[in-house]
Amino acid sequence: MGIEVGGFLGLVLLILIVYAVIKTVQSSAGTGSKVLWIVLLLLLPVVGFILWLLLGPKR
Repeated sequence: MGIEVGGFLGLVLLILIVYAVIKTVQSSAGTGSKVLWIVLLLLLPVVGFILWLLLGPKR
């Protein structure tokens, strides 16, 4: 029982995850923190993106 995202919502989610990964790589956070956020975003896309928005590395 998992959440399936397909079609237009899947495309939107993919774009948001790619945006989050790029912004994480460009941030001034430490390497370990960046790797942790990227792994979280890739393994748990929906939850990871929400957590990234709320708690992720800032500028």
